[in-house]
Amino acid sequence: MLLDLQTRPIFPPDRQVLSEIDWTQVAALWNGNELGALHDLLNERWSRLIRNSVLGTRDPEAEFLQGLAFATLALFFTQNRNQEGALLLLDDALVVLGKYRPHFLGVQIDPIIGSLQELRPLIASLPAGGENPMIPFVYAKFEHSGALPS
Repeated sequence: MLLDLQTRPIFPPDRQVLSEIDWTQVAALWNGNELGALHDLLNERWSRLIRNSVLGTRDPEAEFLQGLAFATLALFFTQNRNQEGALLLLDDALVVLGKYRPHFLGVQIDPIIGSLQELRPLIASLPAGGENPMIPFVYAKFEHSGALPS
């Protein structure tokens, strides 16, 4: 096996991705229950952010975006009869987003955490393919101050 040991440039992290996030669009997708599309958007931004970051997944903004993606996917899964996946991602989201309370990048974290904490005991006792425990399915609206990250 030959190793390619040529020097490659190290690019700075793609920090522009943070300024490109349209939080109004994020709120519209979250509030409109378009969680699959929102997860894809957040995941794409997270991937771009960590691509060249020295901190990688430990980058605070990247970790925050991943936590939002976890929360989004947990809500999506519980509506689509994947309670086991919802519970796993819900727990991950609580751990990650808990680090960024009460707000981060202008996003109000406590309403999201409140919804996840309310949902957790409802799905914990359900079978893996059980029905969504909340009919109608209601969760906190996405709140963003519109402030730019500092």
